[in-house]
Order: sequence, then structure tokens, then C-alpha cells
Amino acid sequence: MPLPVYRLRRILAALAVLLTVTVAGMYFYARSRATNVLKSIPGKMGYDIKQTAHGFQFSKSDGKRTLFTVQASDVKEFKLNGNAELHNVSIVLYGRDASRFDQIYGDDFAYNQKTGEVTARGEVQIDLVANPAGLMSPDQSTPKELKNPIHLKTRDLVFNRDTGNAMTDARVEFSTLQASGSAVGVKYSGKSNTLTLASQVHIVLSGPEAAELDAERATITNDPRQIVLEHPRLSRRDGKVQAGRATFELSPENHVERVLATGNIVAETHATDAKGSSDASGRVLETNARADEAEFLLAHNEDLVRTAIFRGNVHLDRNGDQPIEGDAGRVVLDFGGQNELQKIHAIDGAHLRQTSAAANNSPQNPAQDFDLTAPVIDVAVKQGHVLERAETSGAAQITIVQTPQAGPKQTAHQKTVVTAGRFDARFGESEGRNHLISVLGAPDARIANSQPGQPDRVSTSESVEATFLPQGGIDAIVQTGSVAYSDGLSPDKRTQAWSNSARYTPADQILLLTGNPRVANGGMETTANTIRINRATGDALAEGNVKSTYSELQEQPNGALLASASPIHVTARSMTAHNSPVVATYSGGVRLWQDANVVEAPTIEFDRSRRFVTAEGTAAKPVQTVLVQTEKDTDAGQQKKGTPAASTRTSPITITSSKLTYADAERIIHYEGGVKAKAVDFTATADTLNAYLFPHRQSSSIQPISGPGQLERMTAEGKVSIEQQSRRAEGQKLVYTAAEDKFVLTGGPPCIFDAERGKITGVSLTFFRRDDRVLVEGVESAPVVTTTRVAH
Repeated sequence: MPLPVYRLRRILAALAVLLTVTVAGMYFYARSRATNVLKSIPGKMGYDIKQTAHGFQFSKSDGKRTLFTVQASDVKEFKLNGNAELHNVSIVLYGRDASRFDQIYGDDFAYNQKTGEVTARGEVQIDLVANPAGLMSPDQSTPKELKNPIHLKTRDLVFNRDTGNAMTDARVEFSTLQASGSAVGVKYSGKSNTLTLASQVHIVLSGPEAAELDAERATITNDPRQIVLEHPRLSRRDGKVQAGRATFELSPENHVERVLATGNIVAETHATDAKGSSDASGRVLETNARADEAEFLLAHNEDLVRTAIFRGNVHLDRNGDQPIEGDAGRVVLDFGGQNELQKIHAIDGAHLRQTSAAANNSPQNPAQDFDLTAPVIDVAVKQGHVLERAETSGAAQITIVQTPQAGPKQTAHQKTVVTAGRFDARFGESEGRNHLISVLGAPDARIANSQPGQPDRVSTSESVEATFLPQGGIDAIVQTGSVAYSDGLSPDKRTQAWSNSARYTPADQILLLTGNPRVANGGMETTANTIRINRATGDALAEGNVKSTYSELQEQPNGALLASASPIHVTARSMTAHNSPVVATYSGGVRLWQDANVVEAPTIEFDRSRRFVTAEGTAAKPVQTVLVQTEKDTDAGQQKKGTPAASTRTSPITITSSKLTYADAERIIHYEGGVKAKAVDFTATADTLNAYLFPHRQSSSIQPISGPGQLERMTAEGKVSIEQQSRRAEGQKLVYTAAEDKFVLTGGPPCIFDAERGKITGVSLTFFRRDDRVLVEGVESAPVVTTTRVAH
């Protein structure tokens, strides 16, 4: 409950003493008056009765100090019925330790001998005043200083001599320097020393913390010393609190030591200052709380709360752009100073939820719902209301649910669950609001992403830290120490990652790995300076010193360039990998190789399932491959058509172009754009070129399996040019057979330039790599033409 309640309890405690003393005074007065009227006051009772100028006065003492005095201006006795009347009565009670100067006064009192009742006719005024210096002052002297007097007013108070009970159905009013109040109907039980305010209890607190307390009924007892309010309701400028019952336990000095509230305790508060009093939509921010039971423990004789304990279905909620809800089985609040909240201890299944408003949902900043659960949550508070830090004990869990985006490409709910042995949260202020800044979790941190119909994507680490946006929701989650990630797919499709550190952003579901990151996916393993993984799609982006290794490969007997079971390696500056289809794109100085087969290009796209390569380059940095062809044996009879020569001697052919495509199952390398094939003794250029390779198993018969791809033949088209040391040929189409060292040139028409023979043109030109033979074919419409230069 808010602070004014405790101040109010002190007032109620004083009220209890006041009414108790009042009734006692009435009791002494009634007995004294009745005996006097009947002329039967024995001296041994110790009453000192004397006539005064204003009537008469009698008093009671303990032999040392006066206990009380009674003054009246007039006394009338009715002898027939034994009744008596007193007028203008004033009673002063000093107490046995002379520490009081309480006064009761009224115009008319009546005593009924038969019923034993003393009745105050009309109003009765009561002043309750402490006199700490009473023993050091003369007997019956008025206090020099009146501190915090309490004044009460009622009427028609009836006291019964025999039962010791007193009551009135009238209204009673009371006031102090800090508060005033009233009730309707008062009853005092002499045997149990119980005072009851029958109904309509109302107390108003003054000062800067003005508040009003209402209750249906109040009961004040002496043993035990306590005040019980039925259905109390406290109202303040910034909210209200109510309960089924509130019990105030008092010390011998009438200070409140303990308060117990039970029965559906409900508290409602709302912001009242201009700063931070409403959300973006203009709604007033309101906080509501409830519990089955609340207990308040106060410092001894200080009327200051030190501990507040809420038990049973404790619930808290706050409205706004990011509504907050909290639940716990028990919540303990620790206070210091002048009722300043310092610590919140939530136990027995603490649960905190924050919901993002749908209006804040956007593709750039998707709305996120935040949920924290833990066996215990401890919150440190500064300045009584500013959250500073929070710690969890036991296995804790944070859940973030990303709201789906509306539109034609609406996404499903994305849920992220973060767990750790313990969470440590930090709070700060932004735009005048106290909000969560970060949460650090350790040890055994774990992040799991889930989406309907897909397996969970899980990452683990030694610790995890989540940072929060000022408007609510998680900005990023950073994992540190032995980070490991898995997307949960089947082993042949599974993506796994390892690094020293990882940063995850729920808005785009990107996991950034740094510190020796390594990613493995179905036999592919990649290292780089940094690696990004999209935890929603499984796509990955590696940057800086990228190296990929494709292992677990099976030999492809009918393949060629990438057909062996040896690993395929790729190095580059960056890489983008797609989970489905399994395709990786490498950029920046890319080199792909298996055994001795190498492809180099600025960009290479590799499909590992089909062993399909697409490489692209530029004029300055073309795609490059190196193939080999066998050297022709002098014994042509040892060769079989369609097979490589028996000789094991080979020579390289380096082919460059702007683009290359290759499917290992087809054994054809397709080049296009500025193609150039350079062998030991010839160079060929063309617009496009296809290189046909021998099957892997067949080529291995003439060289080691780890050797480069064996060229069977080449076909080229578009501005074909072949240059050798002493001749040059041009045409539109070329077929080159490696086993025969034979060029067949057509289209254009083809022509060949020879230093000795000049220029020869025909429909088809066939010439050989290692001799000067030229076979020329022509037709009637295009005869063979030979142009010979004559020396002079």
C-alpha cells in the first residue's frame, strides 16, 4: 500500500487510545458522581471532593500524583428514582505516570441508578494530549507545550456501570494536525477492552500526500493491541487501494508495528505529472496490482515501513504503448529511509510480460512481445521509484514473440526463447521513462528460434546479453564464449556454426558470428572473418578470408573436372550460401579447386548437389581454368579412336573468358565472352567455346586421378582465331580434337595465313598442330583460293 496508509495507521492507533481513555474517564466520573449524590462515598476510596467557586470538584490519586479530576457547575439528585444530573462537566485525565493531559467536557451528563448507565446528553468534546514532562512538573499542571493534540467530538455517549460498556449511535468526529475523520456509531466493550467504530469510517490525511481512507467498520482492541478495518479503501490523487480487511498491530507506545491486509487486495495508480503521464496515443498510464494477502512490517516506534510482503496470485499490469504484466506467488518489498522503496523480491514463479502495440509494427522494426520467467526475480530500486537492476535466481527464460507482418507476404509468428542459469538486468531512463536497457545471462546460455512447421534453430554459449530498444522490444542478443548453432534440420541438410562470439537481432533474425567463425552445412564447412546466418531462412553470408571445404563427396566415374571423392575447396573474400537449393556464391578473387583442377574468377556460384559451377569475370580479371591434353605418340597405330593416347606425356591448356558454366555430369565446360585458349604451341580466341572432357575413370588410365581434367576436344564459335608460330587461321567455327592434334575450321569463309604459302581460303580448312599440312575443301560455288606472295 502507498505511504499515507502508514501515517493513517498511527492516527488510528492514537484514536484507539483516545476513545479507550475517554470511556475510562466516563467510568470513573459516573461512579464518583453517583456515590456523591447518594451520600455514600467512603474515604478509603481516595477521592478528594471539595467545593469550588464554579461548583464542585473531585479527584482521584494514587497517593503521589493525581490520576484524574472532575469538575461540574451543578449537581442535581432525584431521590425518588435515584437518578442524578451534572452540568458543565470537565474531566482531566493525567494517567498513572502523569504523561497525559486528556480532557473530556460537555454540558449535561445523567446517571441512572437502576440501569447503571451514565449518559452524555448532547455533544461531548474530547482532547487527547501527551505530556512527556508530567512527572517533572507540579501535580495537575497544564503542559507548557501541546504536541500533536487529537480532538474528538460526539454526542449521546452512554456508559454502563455494571458491564463497563459504552456506546453511541451518533456520529463521532476526530482531528489532528495531519488528519481528520469521522464514523457513525461507537461501541466500547469493557470486558474485552474493544472499541468499535460501527460504520462509515472516513479519515482524511492532509499535507503534500493528501489521501482519504474509508472503511465499513473499524475495531480497536487492547489485547492484542490492534486495529481492524473492514473493507478499507484508500484514495489518493494518483490512485486507490482497497482490501477485504486490514489489521494494524500496535506497540505498547501505540506505534504501528505490523499491518496485515487480506481478501482481494487491489491497487490502482496513474501518472499525474505532465512528464511521462501518457503514452504516444495520449492515454493516461495506469498501473493495477492485486494479491490475496499483504503484510507490512514497520520499524520499531518509527511508523516507517521496512518490509511489505504480498502473497497469493500477485498480479501487476500497466497499460500504454507497451503494456506490462507481472505475476508471482509472493512479492517482498524492502524499504529504507522515509518509506523509500529499495528492493523488490518476486518468488514462487515470477513472470513478467511486455506486449508491443500493433501500431508500432513495421518491417523496419517488427513488434515484439517480451516474456521473462524465473523462480526468483530481485529488483533494485533507487530514489524509491526508479528501477536500477534486476537479477534472477534459478533457471530463467526470456521469450520474444515477433508479431506477423500484414500484407501479401505475411509472415508467421517468430518465437525466440533465451535461457540461462541466471539473468542480470540493467535499467535506464530515456525520454523521461524508466525502461529496461540490457539483460545479461550466464552460465549455459541458450537461444532457440521456432516457427510453425519448422524445427527449432538453437544456439548455445557461455553467456548471453540482450539489449533493449527505448520503445520496447529487444534490439540485439549477443552470445559470448564457445558459441554453437544448429538449425535442427536432417543431417544431410543441417546447418551448424561455431565461433567465439555471436550477435542475433530479432528484427531481421540475423545471427552474426565473429571470432574464428566456422559454419558446416551437409558436408560443406566454411571459415571467414565474419559469418552471418539468417535464422529464418538458413541463408549464410561469410566475409573476409573465406575458405570453404566440401567433403563427404562420392566419386563420380562419369564426371570429369569435379568427379573425384577428394574435397572441393574454395577461397574468396565473401560468400553467400542458400539452404534450398544448396547453392553458394563466392566473390572477390575466387579460387575453386579439386585435386589439380582449378577455376579462378572474380565470382563463382557453386551448386554442390549437382557439382555445377557458374563463374563470371571481367576483361581485366577473366575466368580462368587449366586443362591438359596428351602429347600425340609417334605410333599412331597405338591410338584408338575416342580415347586418349597411350603416352603419359601431357601439356597444359589455359582457357580464359568472361563467363564459365560447367556441369560435371555433362563433362562440358562452356566459355563465353572474350574466350582465349592458350596451349604450349597455339593460341585460340573466340566468342564462345565448349571444352569436352574425358570421363574421370577413363582419363585416370593415362595419369594420376588427382591430375587436371583431360581435354577430349574443343568447339568454338564466333570470330574464331588460331595463332601458331608461323601461321594464323580465322573462321566462324572450330572443332579441335586433342587426340589427333587436328583443327577443323569452317564458316567465314575460313582462311589460313602462312609465311611461305600465303593465304588459303576454302569452305573447310583442316590443319594440324605439329606439322604444316593443310587440307582444303571447296565446292563449285566457292572454290579453293590460294594467294602466294612473290619475292622480288
